[in-house]
Amino acid sequence: MAKGRGKKADKTATEKPKRLARIRETFTMARQVDPQIGWISLAVFLVSFAVIIGVAALLGQTAAGVVVGIPLAVLVTTFIFGRRVEGASYRFVEGKPGAAAGVLETIRRGWTVTPAVAVTREQDFVHRAVGRPGVVLVGEGNHGRVTRLLAQERKRHARVALDVPVHEVVVGDGTGEVPLRKLTKHLRKLEKKITPSQVTEVISRLRALRTQPVPVPKGPMPRSTRMPRGGVNPR
Repeated sequence: MAKGRGKKADKTATEKPKRLARIRETFTMARQVDPQIGWISLAVFLVSFAVIIGVAALLGQTAAGVVVGIPLAVLVTTFIFGRRVEGASYRFVEGKPGAAAGVLETIRRGWTVTPAVAVTREQDFVHRAVGRPGVVLVGEGNHGRVTRLLAQERKRHARVALDVPVHEVVVGDGTGEVPLRKLTKHLRKLEKKITPSQVTEVISRLRALRTQPVPVPKGPMPRSTRMPRGGVNPR
């Protein structure tokens, strides 16, 4: 038992510096597109703490207000900081090749994501996400080229997916496109059409599609600081 506790303590001690390093890296990235994030976070903490102390003083519980106020103020600050970091993360990668892959990777639960199942020389990408709504092909890049590439991939995937729905999504801010920051929300709102067992089956069938490894540019994203690697449809 003592040996097990020792290993757990060692693991915790090792993970703490890594966690702090990730927080520092995230803060540095966020500050590039949101220079005021540090001052705003500090202001949120001070205002939250002052409000809690003020309420506690009115109730004659100043000491209790200090004890409760610090963790509550930290909680509020963490929430606001997290929301601003999320927004900064999207702005940081928006417009960069492969950005949609990083966003898709943040969905995780209930979805299996394969980045860059097809790519052009001009760095137009098609990524694939498979979940209860079916197969979702997500294209990013030049609208005209991506639309044609999605049509090709839809036919290719439909032959393997059979009766499973195949959806197409174009990432962008134009008409009929889905903004990068709303991509995960868009996928989660799609109607569930197939069962979990069908999801597993279609993922297995899709492995038959030939792909070759292609690097996807890395960049920090909300809840995921790593960009994945995927495949390219050989032309």
